[in-house]
This record gives sequence, C-alpha cells and structure tokens, in this order.
Amino acid sequence: MSNTPASPTAILFDLDDTLIDDAASSSAGLRAVMERIGHPDFGAARALWDIQTELSFGAYLRGHLSLDEQRRERIRALAVQAGHNELADQHCDELYRLYLEVQRTAWQVFPDTHSTLAALGQAGYRLAIVTNGIEALQHAKLQALELTGYFHTVVCADTAGAGKPDARIFQFAAQRLGVDPTACWHVGDQLQSDGVGATAASMRPVIIDRAGRSPIEGVTAVPDLEGLLRLLGLPSAVGAL
Repeated sequence: MSNTPASPTAILFDLDDTLIDDAASSSAGLRAVMERIGHPDFGAARALWDIQTELSFGAYLRGHLSLDEQRRERIRALAVQAGHNELADQHCDELYRLYLEVQRTAWQVFPDTHSTLAALGQAGYRLAIVTNGIEALQHAKLQALELTGYFHTVVCADTAGAGKPDARIFQFAAQRLGVDPTACWHVGDQLQSDGVGATAASMRPVIIDRAGRSPIEGVTAVPDLEGLLRLLGLPSAVGAL
C-alpha cells in the first residue's frame, strides 16, 4: 500500500482521541472515581482502566455483555485494584454516573479540530463520523463541542449493527454518504480498529499519531489533523478560524 493514498471524495473520522481529546476527559472522570473509592495510584488505575475498557467494551460490541454490565466490570476491576471487595450493581452504577458527569465537564477538541473540519468542508469533501461509542453519548459530545454541523452523517456501533474493525460499519457509512468505499479515506488513531477496519472495507486509512510512535511500513500516518490537510495538498488551516 502506498503511503500517499489517492485523493478521496469522502473522509470518515473516528471521534474519540481523533477529533476529541478523550484521554484527557476520561482521565478527569477516572480521577473522580479514584477519589471516591480511595484509589491512590493514577498510573496503575489508568493502565487497568484502558485494558478493562478494551476487554469489557469489546465484549459489549460482540453482544456478550449489556451496556450496564460492561460498565460495571470496569468499575469493579478498579475497585478490586484499590483493595475493595465485590461491589453491588447499584454502587457500580453510581460510580459510573460520577465518571460520566465529570468526564462531560472535561470534553474538549484538539486545537486543530475545528479549523481542519472547516477547511475540508470548504474544499468539498463529504464528511462522516464512524465511532464505536454509544450513539447518545457521541451525539452529546458533537453537539456540546459544536461539531455536528461539519458532518453529513454519524454512524455509531450500537445502532449500525457492527463495530470497528468490522468492515460493515465503514461500508454502512459510505452508503449513507452515497459514495463507493474505495472513494473514502478513514482517519483515526487506532491501527486495529481504524486502520485494519478501513482496509477491510476497501478504504484508505490515515492514522493520527500524536504520540510519535515508530512508523509502520505501508501505513499512512500523520502527526495531527493539520498533517491530514498537508496530505491532501490543502493549505494550513492554522489561524483560519
């Protein structure tokens, strides 16, 4: 695969940690839960939370757990790490509500999100969101951060019948946009769910690599959303808004 994909008609975006700094907002929510249960070690808690989220939310996407069950699994894992015995469902639910409430107050876009999306819209690209997040929550983020108007469609795993990296969710988004998957790029931060999934759907993946990881042969990666504009041959949008 070439590291410079052919120019697309439509561009699909992951949401969390691609357009929105989910790591920062989820850390705020996590710290609130840690304080409530007396967990002293953020580094250990963050590592466990990320692993447990991947496991439990993945099970939810595969239909093995309900939404509430996967949330309780994540809270219980954190509580056990803090030295607590098994928590009742009600207690888990209360703690997860606290997590969501605090996380919501910390939602924020990356500095180049609005300017990049505006530039892409002005250039005539059809834009979509493809996310594994819960539809109600993802739409709330888009509205709160004034992102909704940039996108022709928003496709979420819980209502699309499939989640990334399943090719069907990407193909469903392309169908909604009225374009062939081969005319789409998909932009995201995860090699597996975004990169592998987009490739399986016959789209060209572009990985946002803000952490500066080692390059992988055959993978198109850019350091930020401004890098996406450069890849498309568009002028920088910095200072445009």
